[in-house]
Amino acid sequence: MAELPMSTHLFARLLSRVHAVCAALIEEGALPAGIDLSRVVVEPPKDASHGDMATNAAMVLAKDAKAKPRDLADKIADKLRAEELIDQVAIAGPGFINLTLKPAVWAEALRAVLDAGAGYGRSTVGGGEKVNVEYVSANPTGPMHVGHCRGAVFGDALANLLDTAGYDVTREYYINDAGAQVDVLARSAFLRYREALGETIGEIPEGLYPGDYLKPVGEALKAEHGAALKDMPEAQWLPTVRATAIAMMMEAIKGDLAALNITHEVFFSERSLIEGGRNRVAETIEFLRAKGDVYQGRLPPPKGAPVEDYEDREQTLFRATAYGDDVDRPLLKSDGSYTYFASDIAYHKVKFDAGFANMVDVWGADHGGYIKRMQAAIQAVTAGKGALDVKIVQLVRLLRNGEPVKMSKRAGDFVTLREVVDEVGSDAVRFMMLFRKNDAVLDFDLAKVIEQSKDNPVFYVQYGHARGHSIFRNAREVVPDLPEDSKARAAMLRQAPLERLNDPAELELLKRLALYPRIVEAAAQAHEPHRIAFYLNELASEFHALWTHGRDLPHLRFIINNDAEITRARLAMVQGVVSVLASGLAILGVTAPDEMR
Repeated sequence: MAELPMSTHLFARLLSRVHAVCAALIEEGALPAGIDLSRVVVEPPKDASHGDMATNAAMVLAKDAKAKPRDLADKIADKLRAEELIDQVAIAGPGFINLTLKPAVWAEALRAVLDAGAGYGRSTVGGGEKVNVEYVSANPTGPMHVGHCRGAVFGDALANLLDTAGYDVTREYYINDAGAQVDVLARSAFLRYREALGETIGEIPEGLYPGDYLKPVGEALKAEHGAALKDMPEAQWLPTVRATAIAMMMEAIKGDLAALNITHEVFFSERSLIEGGRNRVAETIEFLRAKGDVYQGRLPPPKGAPVEDYEDREQTLFRATAYGDDVDRPLLKSDGSYTYFASDIAYHKVKFDAGFANMVDVWGADHGGYIKRMQAAIQAVTAGKGALDVKIVQLVRLLRNGEPVKMSKRAGDFVTLREVVDEVGSDAVRFMMLFRKNDAVLDFDLAKVIEQSKDNPVFYVQYGHARGHSIFRNAREVVPDLPEDSKARAAMLRQAPLERLNDPAELELLKRLALYPRIVEAAAQAHEPHRIAFYLNELASEFHALWTHGRDLPHLRFIINNDAEITRARLAMVQGVVSVLASGLAILGVTAPDEMR
């Protein structure tokens, strides 16, 4: 059998064969010319007993072909039976086509893993399309808390995933440095400045930020300005104090993110939209007005629940209802300043004008009601050419042995990201923050995420990688020339008699490895990095189970002292597992240790 090309994973190759069969049916007149094949997929069947792969080709093409799905399935199946990769073809239900592949396919699929090495799973499905992923974007008013942590990890893993799938990714942080909250920050910092000068400030007044984290800002202001700011009117000192406080908060936030190995290419200042000689918010409003999407009018009173920002007056409104929103939205407040929404529209127009038609925003749980209006605005400012996918990241409940964790004195009223990372490590935080879909509430138990047991997914997956390397170390008694270097080891092991991997558990593991590139592509297209975490846990579980199986049945052990050839074949399988675990963990931003300590 011909080897699978390195650049084409097994599912993509089978899909290309299904497309080729459809092309033949077009030539025969069984399918109409120009029929859309983009809805045709090849995927694992829901029930593994139905075969190795399934295609929906007959189901999605039957209507355009003016044929019954079952009849069309018969024609497609007849041609697929002649394909060299396929052992059996069966039609199920109304017209699904189930495929069982020849056993030799899985040996060649393993060779594809070994040949690609660290590149296995990388894809060109993104086609180099530019994608802007904006995540974290926490207000620069204090340390990052555990809620920010989940959005930070999700956004970073999503950016890694999109990059792996062939997109041109930019990681961006939007600094909210123009709203009322940064003036509150400045007043809070000014209080700490007075404290640094020796004043007794007493209890922090209601409405100001109470945490001790602003004390260093006060000391920095004292060091730079002495007592010069103390007797100035607020209008004079506030811009200076605000700039220092924001700069120091952003440095602290970048430090918190670095503890999680998160970096951004772009930090975009909200204030820059209206400063520096150009008012992009005003420009955007006029751009929309010229299109007829901004008008002067009155909003009706809200029905039922109050509409955010409602004021009973004539005002400047965005015609959001023309783009699917429930109500038109104000762009100016009664004092003439811009609403947050106006700034957000301008900011996203800046991104679109920079070449990002594909935008992803990662928002917190309390922003769900903002999605519709923002997507309406994107349609308006991009003339329908831009797309915004908003991923809502739900709350994190922080526990220790099932009990809620107390708040941080330093932060004032929340647990900081740095406290969590310092206690359990970046790997545990990143993996477990991704081990649940982003829109589901997450219980994060500080005790459970560092347990060394199969009930702790991050340990179990990392242990799978370490176990693989332990097997390599032990195998040198049987295969003394086994290279230390991963590339050299893979190049040697691809020559092993992989067809001897014929135990059902071994074949299942090979099938799991072959699935990985398709998981990467599907997860990237759905913007769902949790799929990678789930896959890695399943792969590690199958690998550990096979190792345990060998303890009970000696002939299935990875290392057979009197059979170097089957040992090499099984070491090739272990190399495949190690490569895929390392690749998936890299997407999640988690280390792949060679041994557990």
